[in-house]
Amino acid sequence: MVYRVIQWGTGNVGLASLKTILRHPDYEIVGCYVATPSKAGRDAGDIAGLDSCGITATNNIGDILALDADVVMHMPLSAAQVADDPDKDTKDICTLLRSGKNVVTTVGYVYPKAYGADVVARLEDACRAGGVSIHGTGINPGFMAELIPLVFSSNCARIDSVLVREHSDFSFYPSPQIIFDVMGFSFDPERFESHTARYRKWLSGLFEESVLMVADGLGLELDELTVESEVELATDDLTIAAGPVPKGTVAGQRWEWCGVVRDRDVIRLEAIYKAHKSVAPHWQSPAWVCTIEGEPRLHFEANKWTTNGLVGTAMRAVHAIPAVCAAPTGIRTFLDLPLVVGRGIVSP
Repeated sequence: MVYRVIQWGTGNVGLASLKTILRHPDYEIVGCYVATPSKAGRDAGDIAGLDSCGITATNNIGDILALDADVVMHMPLSAAQVADDPDKDTKDICTLLRSGKNVVTTVGYVYPKAYGADVVARLEDACRAGGVSIHGTGINPGFMAELIPLVFSSNCARIDSVLVREHSDFSFYPSPQIIFDVMGFSFDPERFESHTARYRKWLSGLFEESVLMVADGLGLELDELTVESEVELATDDLTIAAGPVPKGTVAGQRWEWCGVVRDRDVIRLEAIYKAHKSVAPHWQSPAWVCTIEGEPRLHFEANKWTTNGLVGTAMRAVHAIPAVCAAPTGIRTFLDLPLVVGRGIVSP
């Protein structure tokens, strides 16, 4: 079966998705939505740096809704951080679902329960109206924070606690909009504090999804879900791919989300973000850690398990297309879908 695909967004993640879809034997690109006006009117293949494919990119959502497609790969920058209307992503996704198109997104919605009953009801209603499904995925959240500990858990007779830690060096990430405007690196402490309200809500929403999914996957009822954070300032002027990070400005962040049961942190997700690897040496750790304390104790760590997290994020979505298109109507998470694998990409 060949799946008819619309690519929504052609930034770092969307571009990786578009390139793979154009080359994949099981996918046919039938539409391309772009947010940047200068990309509208261009051939999607040209945008991807490949041969022309005959599909013209548009920034008119009406053009996209009119298309006959199986699935939309929804990969814009998160509206919760960059749009005037933080609810824009939910509105756009619901519109796409109502038009009869499945949606695979990388901006969250890995476990929409975290956003409250209203968002869940809106998504489910839109899915029913269109007879389709929605699936949120990615690297972290979307893989490491949920799928890895849940898969590991099947080896255990008893689980006392679950820890997942991400330790990321963003010095090579080339997007000033993400690094500075969204994450607040290079801000002085006062500006970062005022900026954090929206950033904290967005980031916490993502990782609260992860905590809740792991808890529900393990059949665990949480008493509360907490979040804590701290920052480190640059001790020297830094220059990274996104631009300068002056001395005395925010250059490191550590976040922690905990699912608490009887005053005990049973599920803990940590995210350590650094503008440069030299920042906050006391936070040094392997890039990825997953530890389950219990019987037996299970521990996984990797200094660097992927050379490109942007591509990895896109591929988690691309390879989910067949499973999502075949899934029953509604919100479909990792707890609902079969194993997603990279079919059709092995080099001959």
